[in-house]
Amino acid sequence: MSQLLTESEVSEQLAGLPNWRRADDDGPAITATYELTDFVAALDFVNRVGHEAEIMNHHPDIDIRWNKVTLLLSTHSEGGLTHLDIELAHRINEAVGQEE
Repeated sequence: MSQLLTESEVSEQLAGLPNWRRADDDGPAITATYELTDFVAALDFVNRVGHEAEIMNHHPDIDIRWNKVTLLLSTHSEGGLTHLDIELAHRINEAVGQEE
C-alpha cells in the first residue's frame, strides 16, 4: 500500500513535472496530454508507457485521439495520489524526452 500525498506534496511534485497538472473532473488525479507527429507515433508512445506501467504494476487511464495521447494517473486503491503516480509521471516524461 502507498501513502497518499498531501496537497502541498502534490503541488511540490507537479512543479518538477513538465506537462502534468491536476485533473479537473476526475477526483484526486493528475493528467497530461502529449501531442505526437501522427497516429503511429501515438501508438508507439502508448506502448512505451504501457511497458513502464507494467514494470511498476501501476496503470494509467489512456485516451488516444489520432496524434494526441491523454494520460490520467491516480492510485485508485488508495483513493488519491501517491508516490507511484509521481514516479510513473516521471517515467512517462522520460519516454518523450521531457524529463528535466
